[in-house]
Amino acid sequence: MRESDLYLISVAARMLDMHPQTLRKYERLGLVRPLRTLGSMRVYTRDELERLRLIKQLVDEEGINLAGVQRLLSIAEAVRKLRPLLTEPPARQRPDELRRQIAQQMDDITRMLGM
Repeated sequence: MRESDLYLISVAARMLDMHPQTLRKYERLGLVRPLRTLGSMRVYTRDELERLRLIKQLVDEEGINLAGVQRLLSIAEAVRKLRPLLTEPPARQRPDELRRQIAQQMDDITRMLGM
C-alpha cells in the first residue's frame, strides 16, 4: 500500500462529503475500521473509502438505517467468504470438510437474515 493511498479523517470526510463525526460514529458501530497512526490519528485506505461510499449510498439513497446497513455488510462478508469455497475449493481439502465449511457459512447467512 502506498502512502498516497491513505487519507486522514478530515480528507476522507471531505472526499465523501461527510462530517468527520459521522466517520467516527461509523467506526464506533464497527462499520469501518480505519488504521491508526502512531499518534492515534485515523487513516482511511481506498478500500475503507469505498466501503464508506457504499454505506452512504445505502443510508442516503436507499433509506436503510444503520442497523440494516450492519446486517447487509455482515451478509456480504459471509458471501465473500463462501464464494471461493464454491468456485475454487482448495485442492487438498476433503469433500466432507468443504461441505461442513459451506454449510457453516450458509447457516451464518440464514441467521443474519433472521430465518
